[in-house]
Amino acid sequence: MSGFTLDALETIIAVRAGSGDPGSYTRKLLDAGMAKCAKKLGEEGVEAALAAVSGDRLELVKESADVLFHLLVVLRAADVPLAEVYAELERRTVRTGLEEKASRPAE
Repeated sequence: MSGFTLDALETIIAVRAGSGDPGSYTRKLLDAGMAKCAKKLGEEGVEAALAAVSGDRLELVKESADVLFHLLVVLRAADVPLAEVYAELERRTVRTGLEEKASRPAE
């Protein structure tokens, strides 16, 4: 199993976000603004879903990596640390998914 973590990816994104490197894809996305970052996240999510439905395991792995990367870029653009997402996941997992869903306000 890889020792690579989402925390490490968050750090890499932070470093690249702070760089003035015009060749940095991360910097380019962030400079383009939230709408562009969110659009890329959405595109990658669709591509991951299509790979899952097609049964293409390797493509699903690749697209999943793209989803995670672009999600962390969106979080960076929104100034939301990954630790807040972890805390929300922890809060939700103290009970079953069905219990958690039932506790949400009706839409």
